Amino acid sequence: MSKTLFDKIWEKHVIRQIEGGLSVLYIDKHFIHEVTSPQAFTGLNNRGIKVFRPSQTIATADHNVPTINQHLPIKEELSRRQVETLKENCTAHGIELYGLGHPYQGIVHVIGPELGITQPGDTIVCGDSHTSTHGAFGSIAFGIGTSEVEMVLATQCLLQTKPKLMRINVDGNLQNGVVSKDIILYIISQISSSGATGYFIEYAGSAIRSLSMEARMTICNMSIEMGARGGMIAPDETTFMYLKGRKFAPQGEAWDQKLAEWKELYSERDSKFDKEIFIDAKDIEPMITYGTNPDGRRCYGSCTLPE
Repeated sequence: MSKTLFDKIWEKHVIRQIEGGLSVLYIDKHFIHEVTSPQAFTGLNNRGIKVFRPSQTIATADHNVPTINQHLPIKEELSRRQVETLKENCTAHGIELYGLGHPYQGIVHVIGPELGITQPGDTIVCGDSHTSTHGAFGSIAFGIGTSEVEMVLATQCLLQTKPKLMRINVDGNLQNGVVSKDIILYIISQISSSGATGYFIEYAGSAIRSLSMEARMTICNMSIEMGARGGMIAPDETTFMYLKGRKFAPQGEAWDQKLAEWKELYSERDSKFDKEIFIDAKDIEPMITYGTNPDGRRCYGSCTLPE
């Protein structure tokens, strides 16, 4: 039977199927930050449990850090306490922390791709909804709650129900001035801000394949803005060239072995999706946003740029 990209990754990571629909899903990479991790660590400490696989936990100070003068103490007390608590918890549990002053510190969804930690075929979670960003590399990546953060820290696994699958195909040539932001806003305007609830999305089509990795990350990042569990794009030469030579990407023979595996990560012909949407790229115009109404059909407007 033909398999989708999602199915290939999901099935490889299911450790046990539980009666009633839940799966015990193995997690390859767990990103944590200072906001959604303190309660999870408290839960571990109260039960006398250590982090099961600290080497697969990537920690960075992210949400409560100043843009400038990072060498100075954080002025806002709660923010300072959260960053300090993250440092204490990482030290206690043997997790390397990319804290303030560390060359790898940065936005939690950005450092993974930049450092080559995010790789095709991975399962990736973080206590932040926009974890779907990593799906641009052909991974199953999604945000989780604090109790789930504790579960992954303790077991490197997560109880999950397999979501429905949607494929959104964008084919053809994009108009001048249309970028990834316009593509995803157009999609949201067509299906609404709740139109993908309960689904995991695969973005496909010639217009998607023409995008840079940064543009693909923008699209996958905003999958949750239409209610989706996450979004993903099959890896290709653009993906491989982006990753090659990055700090934590495979090197030498390991790279060749992984590359061969990654090239098998695509939805096979005749693979089945629960819902499929087709979009002609020429119908997408440059978009502007206005107002605060979350209804996708009213929140996004279009404007035509001069030739």
